[in-house]
Amino acid sequence: MTELLAPHGAPDADRVRVQEVADGVYAYVQEPGGWCLNNAGVVLGGGESLLVDTAATERRARRLREAVNGLTAAPPRLLVLTHFHGDHVFGSAVAAPEAAVVAHEHARREMTEAGLGLTGLWPDVDWGRIEVRLPHLTYRDRLTVHVGDRPVELLHFGPAHTTGDTLVWLPEDGVLFAGDVVLNGCTPFVLMGSVRGTLRTLERLRELAPRTVVPGHGPVAGPEVLDETAAYLDWLLRTAEAGRAAGLSPLETARDAGPGPYPGWLDGERVVGNLHRAYAELDGEPEGVALDVVRIFGELVEYNGGRLPDCYA
Repeated sequence: MTELLAPHGAPDADRVRVQEVADGVYAYVQEPGGWCLNNAGVVLGGGESLLVDTAATERRARRLREAVNGLTAAPPRLLVLTHFHGDHVFGSAVAAPEAAVVAHEHARREMTEAGLGLTGLWPDVDWGRIEVRLPHLTYRDRLTVHVGDRPVELLHFGPAHTTGDTLVWLPEDGVLFAGDVVLNGCTPFVLMGSVRGTLRTLERLRELAPRTVVPGHGPVAGPEVLDETAAYLDWLLRTAEAGRAAGLSPLETARDAGPGPYPGWLDGERVVGNLHRAYAELDGEPEGVALDVVRIFGELVEYNGGRLPDCYA
């Protein structure tokens, strides 16, 4: 295992861990993993390299590129984006400017529609020179790429965290880069995806039997993190059913439920958005149907005492 940490005394939000999770496979973990502090990954093989996701800001993307340069002399020829959210894609032109970009076909559409909109939520963040590099290659259900002789499977199982998630699976190494379908120590966020779809995706991921799971945020984990995520979503559905039966709005239900059995997880305010998605599915809406994200994020802020969630990008 290789670790590169920020200098002693650096703020928690500036700590980075580069962890070797298999021979020539690395997780790039930005601690502690809250809003916009996502993870990335590097896969090496045969003198080639592949990058999984980037970072939210120019500064963080440059730091990621420096870490990749410290692992290999071969700049990434492929950049796989696990979904469209800005913390995973904004740094593409900085971290891997030479790479061809690969993502699910829905992610390309979502990236086009979202643009740099995330920056408007946290205007005080120093985003730097960032841009949205649209994927050059998209796929529908499954695509295998190769890094040298190492196969890397890109899998899509339907709406989950978003409607265009990619799970990056290394079958020979038992390593899964799960994107934001799986978080560790952070509250899941399915406002732009599906509760039930995520539960189905988690079941498909269990069938892969990964030994190591690199979540989209939070520390590297074992397969137990799949069960922990499913348990949260089961609790969420039960909470939504009870609140809906009582005639409560998602925000009212969130206030009554609080973090439930997950008080130690980061970003607990996401329960508001998650409940909106759960209510929509209980109302019979199609999985992944578009909701009013801006309005619901406003409720999330209201739940958070009228204060924007902390973002340390």
